[in-house]
Parts: sequence; structure tokens; C-alpha cells
Amino acid sequence: MKPVLRLALSPAYLLVGLAAAQAETPKDPSGTWLTGDGRAKIQIDRCGANQHYVCGKVVWLKVPTTDGGAPRTDVKNPDPKERARPVIGLQLIESLKPDEGKFSGQIYNVEEGKTYDVSMERESESELSVSGCLLKILCGSQTWTRVPTVNQQALNKN
Repeated sequence: MKPVLRLALSPAYLLVGLAAAQAETPKDPSGTWLTGDGRAKIQIDRCGANQHYVCGKVVWLKVPTTDGGAPRTDVKNPDPKERARPVIGLQLIESLKPDEGKFSGQIYNVEEGKTYDVSMERESESELSVSGCLLKILCGSQTWTRVPTVNQQALNKN
């Protein structure tokens, strides 16, 4: 009787093991997300070898131009050569790696010209939790909300 019981339990253990493995695989955060403060939309896509990583760029700004009417640029970048880069189209997230149910790596904050350690976890189909730290002591988090994809061709015509 014991060998039959062991055989019956083996599939149950296998299913439990698969469920645990799936729980650690992060949900794909691909899509367009409105930042928690509502000032930018970030397009997140899979990138890298075998689409294993996550990358993201600015595709919309609530205030896309300066008071003088010029497109906003990366004026606070610590590298003076990079300060003329337009913010729209700027890659803020590069190669976040899957890490225990979320994606982790670094994110560039164009408003401060600083890079933060970040983790992203899709909470639901419409919410993305974004947590970041500078020097592992100055930390914060916000929830980004999924929005319709921004039409890049329409942006390029304006």
C-alpha cells in the first residue's frame, strides 16, 4: 500500500513544485504606464537576449516643452554631453532582470539626473508597483497605471 500512496503523492508534490516555480516568475510588465505623479508615460518592452530583460523609455510628458517652447531635454544629467538629449524617447530603464517575482536593476530619474536601484512588479493587469532606492537608504515607491499605447508616429509629426 505504501508504494501506491507514494506514487499518488508524487504528482501532488510535482504540482506544488511547479506552482512555487511559477510564483517566482515575474509577470510581464510590457505596455505603456502612467507614472504615479501623472507627469510621464513610460513604454516598457522586453529586450535583450531571448527577450529576457525589461527596458523602458519616455513616450509622453504632461509638459513636453519648456516655458520657451523648446522640447524638454535631460538638463540635469551629470554628463554635460548628454544634457541636450530630448526627454521624449529617452531610455530610463535598461535591462532589468527577473528577480524573485519582480524585475530588478536600475532606473534613471531625468528630473534629478540620478540613477536608482529599482524593482518592478506587476500587481494586476492595470497596476505596476515601482520601488526605488538611492544608496540603499533613500527609498520610495509608487504605483504606475496602465494606459493605452502612445502613437509614436503622431508624436513625430508634431
